[in-house]
Amino acid sequence: MKSRFESIGVYLPKTITSMTDRIASMVNPPPFDLTAITGIQEVRTADKDDDSYTMALAAARDCLSRSQYKPEDIDVIIIGSITRFTGGGEVRNYTFEPPLSHSIKFALGAPQAMHFDVSNACAGMFTGILLLDRMIRAGTVRNGLVISGDFITPITETAVKEIVGAADPQFGSMTVGDSGAAVIIDRAIDDADCINYFEIMSCAEYSHLCLGMPSEKSEGMALYTINAEMHKKDRIQLWPRFQLDYYKKNGGDIVSEKFDHILHHQVGSRAISNFSKYGSEIFEAELPKSSLSGVELYGNTATTAHMVVLYHALKDKKIKKGEKVLIVPAASGVITGFLSATFSNLKV
Repeated sequence: MKSRFESIGVYLPKTITSMTDRIASMVNPPPFDLTAITGIQEVRTADKDDDSYTMALAAARDCLSRSQYKPEDIDVIIIGSITRFTGGGEVRNYTFEPPLSHSIKFALGAPQAMHFDVSNACAGMFTGILLLDRMIRAGTVRNGLVISGDFITPITETAVKEIVGAADPQFGSMTVGDSGAAVIIDRAIDDADCINYFEIMSCAEYSHLCLGMPSEKSEGMALYTINAEMHKKDRIQLWPRFQLDYYKKNGGDIVSEKFDHILHHQVGSRAISNFSKYGSEIFEAELPKSSLSGVELYGNTATTAHMVVLYHALKDKKIKKGEKVLIVPAASGVITGFLSATFSNLKV
């Protein structure tokens, strides 16, 4: 038994912040062109009443609006956000209990649903999808909602005040944007519309390369990333080596899979290009020429990044019925993986 993406939903704040304005707000602007390096032109920034909870809830409602399922039909709800902000307004609370999944299931009208939260850096949604995929394949549940709402720009608010030099580890915080995303996954009917296979792994020896924590200088939240190490060629190639190992054990190869599109984590246009470049060296084959991206307009939206791009690719009809997409999760940890999905009925 396989699973499939049954429906998808997204929430994007109305406030658009240009990278030009964001850089201009820095106490110490960089001596290089950050926009040229990242390819990011603008991002979405949470509005006054937005928080992790409200964005996740809005995305879930959007997802349900085009689903065959009603809230009372959902078997399990999984939240994969990095952030857990609630309350909206000027002072948002960081909430650990009750978990967001508990609050959201009642807000949606799905009190019967099993619920839990997972946390796995930018791979949080994919961790939820992996768990749900396995639950469906095992026959434990029929369907479920995987949701995330990441109000991540507080790290940007800290970075614009604290960055002091070209090698500052908070520069990664300048690339992020806020959003919510949700997917309903259920049992596949056939191989024309399904998740073909999906694996994730963690390489914890690199966990020190990207750390989210209270700022070392102020009361704000901060993200400290050693980008030069995180995006080294051998780190990037953890993904294709992992996928190659999967093919050796299960048969197949990247060429015979005939992927129509590839979708990487949205950390920046140059990085996305390198992901495919270094990956093709390990596969010794060309990867799909169609690299789905939305980094220019949304930046890195953390756990929701792939789903925001997938949503808009479907909306813009870049993905045609029956096409196969290779989705490559990536997160600090270091976490990597690969998801092969064929889309025939997922529409926006």
